[in-house]
Amino acid sequence: MGTKKRKFKTEVQQLMDLVIHSLYSNREIFLRELISNASDAIDKARFLGVTDKSVTEPAEGWRVTLFVNEEAGTITIADNGVGMTPDEVEANIGTIASSGTKAFLEGLSKEEVKDRPELIGQFGVGFYSAFMVADKVELTTKRAGKDAADQPATLWRSTGGGEYQIGETEMDAPGTSIMLHLKEDAKEFLQSWKLRNLVKQYSDYVGIPIVMLPDPNAELPEVPEGEDPPEPPGPEIINSMQAIWARPKKDVTEDEHKEFYTAISKDFMGGGPARTIHFAAEGQLEFKALLYVPEKKAPDFMRDMQGKGVGLYVKRVSIMPECEDLLPEYLSFVRGVVDSSDLSLNVSREILQSDRTVAKIRKSIVGKILNDLGSFRDKDPVKYREWFAEFGQHLKDGACRNDDHKDKLVDLLIFNSTKTGDDEMITLKDYVGRMHPDQTEIYAITGEPGSLASSPHLEAFKKKDIEVLLLTDPVDEWFLDHTNTYDEKPVKAVHKAGIDLSSDEEKEETSAALEKAGEELKDVIEAIGSQLEGEIKEVKLSSRLTDSAACLTASEQGMSAYRERLMRAFGQEVNSEPRVLELNPEHPLMAKLKTLQADGSDDFAKYVELLHGQALISDGTVPEDPARFAKLVAELMS
Repeated sequence: MGTKKRKFKTEVQQLMDLVIHSLYSNREIFLRELISNASDAIDKARFLGVTDKSVTEPAEGWRVTLFVNEEAGTITIADNGVGMTPDEVEANIGTIASSGTKAFLEGLSKEEVKDRPELIGQFGVGFYSAFMVADKVELTTKRAGKDAADQPATLWRSTGGGEYQIGETEMDAPGTSIMLHLKEDAKEFLQSWKLRNLVKQYSDYVGIPIVMLPDPNAELPEVPEGEDPPEPPGPEIINSMQAIWARPKKDVTEDEHKEFYTAISKDFMGGGPARTIHFAAEGQLEFKALLYVPEKKAPDFMRDMQGKGVGLYVKRVSIMPECEDLLPEYLSFVRGVVDSSDLSLNVSREILQSDRTVAKIRKSIVGKILNDLGSFRDKDPVKYREWFAEFGQHLKDGACRNDDHKDKLVDLLIFNSTKTGDDEMITLKDYVGRMHPDQTEIYAITGEPGSLASSPHLEAFKKKDIEVLLLTDPVDEWFLDHTNTYDEKPVKAVHKAGIDLSSDEEKEETSAALEKAGEELKDVIEAIGSQLEGEIKEVKLSSRLTDSAACLTASEQGMSAYRERLMRAFGQEVNSEPRVLELNPEHPLMAKLKTLQADGSDDFAKYVELLHGQALISDGTVPEDPARFAKLVAELMS
């Protein structure tokens, strides 16, 4: 049978035009696509051999072969896989079988393809990526199997125009060979080191040997006189095939994990991962994952180099080295790979964001990571505390979001409290287990570390031996906003108004005592309110103080002073809400103020100013005029 000319189907020609004329920025993916197709062909041959005994492994073994002829300007990618019949060549290359492809092409502009090279091959047309680098492509193929024994080998060639040629040829064994005649501006790919690098980058873990054949026209190095010439180079396997994640978990050593982690994370300064999570999902959804939780954060100067996200593979072929869509932002520090058999080779970023399979993979690996961190917390609390100091803010950030895993995230958080030392931190579950039998609420306070434990807001809690969580991370302010309850118990910020620790019996007694003190200090309270008008919301007597004379509290819906300082530090405008000045009626200063006010002393105003300033400082806020505050302190001390 002679060679026949055929025209491409309209949609194929549209695709060819887009590939040839619009895609320039990432042409190197052609090799990934063709090697992946070759690997698939070998997998199909293996599968066919299960039922068709005429299909056996070749003597040289299953392999993909690369051959460069620099003189001729060609690259050949060959496999000894299942091959194709003439009809299959027509069906697989002359047309595009995927439904919806025509609509896809009609709605896609050339500029979109130029900016989104991952779309090439998305509809099973990865073969056409060859035309990104070649101005002529020749395909030779022969089908394996007893049913194709009488089928001839097929030769298909095209220059990427509107037609192709197809005919019979001779071929010794089943398989497919694709010869690319490179364009002038693609001759860089004739360099063997370039192809080796591309195989290493995209196809290193393909489970089939990728063999580079020597260029017969390559010049051999000169041999000094008297020395024997070296052996000419032979075939060389250039991919590792060692997909560590595809091996049984028990067969991978700790050193291998450390080496692989260092390679993918670029964490050259750390001691290895804190946690290794290696598993395979089977059933309706099949994928393998190897994930590493770092021990420490990378230094600032290395973070850009490390990137973020795990690597996404499809059947061991690298699709996205940094796929941020597989993990939520709060787990962006996790490194590793996910290898799926259920995704298409060229899944686009847009598809990742909406694909149900991707969503299920994401949910599964997030759950695995959080479960492993829970085990880490329980089995090695000392190391977990060290790790949490590095990455705890990420988990708190996650707990602030409406995430499916919020409950698990909250249980991973650990805190200092008024009853823990520097070497102990507790979970909310621990806190609930330590609550007094009659305690119905969880108490917490936010602020800067160091001085927070001595806040006047804690005095009543210490007196009643009630534990309070000390939250000192900036994100804790927002964490409290998003964690109103835990284990059906309200979570309360103690620096806000409305806190009352009195029992039912004590409330009546306390109310009576405050009412009596209010009558006795009525004039003092009014005078303080008048002097501080505009600076505070109101003045009131309080039972929350035992040692301090005063404190400032925000309304239940109001913003804490600590949050105001944080927002100003971030350059945000803050509309400060005046706070309530709460006074301790039993403090000796109240009697002093009462005397000064009754005597009409000029010192009364100074004492009030100092009282307000002291309350501000206890709240972590610097008085408006620190110099004047210091002068008043010195004056009254002299």
